[in-house]
Amino acid sequence: MAKQSFDAVLLAGGKSTRMGTDKAGVLIQGEPLWRRQLATLRALDPSEIFISGRDTGPYAGEGLEILNDAQLDRGPLAGLATALARTTKPYLVVLAIDLPAMRADFLARLVELAIRLGRSVVPRNGPRFEPLAAVYSKATRGLAAECLQSGDYSLQRFIRLAIEKDLAEVYPLSLEDEPLWRNVNTPADLF
Repeated sequence: MAKQSFDAVLLAGGKSTRMGTDKAGVLIQGEPLWRRQLATLRALDPSEIFISGRDTGPYAGEGLEILNDAQLDRGPLAGLATALARTTKPYLVVLAIDLPAMRADFLARLVELAIRLGRSVVPRNGPRFEPLAAVYSKATRGLAAECLQSGDYSLQRFIRLAIEKDLAEVYPLSLEDEPLWRNVNTPADLF
């Protein structure tokens, strides 16, 4: 992988309403979720890692740049748009805080494919895209901003538009890959 070609962002700005506490600080096998996810991103060896979240999150002392959404309460699309505006690299690896089963080797495959194809690579599980562990081309920055301005904050729609504009490629998930998308939204989801 060409390290100089990509940055990474951890999306940790959600409200964690169903969890009842900030997901970033939730322990998974004795480790805070934010630390676990950053280790996954660090294993990719990106040029830079950003955190999209609150300045006061449990990761605040980690020494990484924390990005505040330019538009508040717009969901993960706002975090993605802000990170795409910040990165100076052609590609941005995105990982959500609540996908603790995600592996660096899977994300590395997506990065390699994105660089080879010259566009974003977004996994798809059946009819739904999995946009919160994906690789985005800097070329999608304008489209993300347009979607936010239009008031449509759906990542599903954003991905469909990116595909239509030849800015993104779909990566169909295999049965082997599907467990990587086990997310934690409630205390009952913890493992």
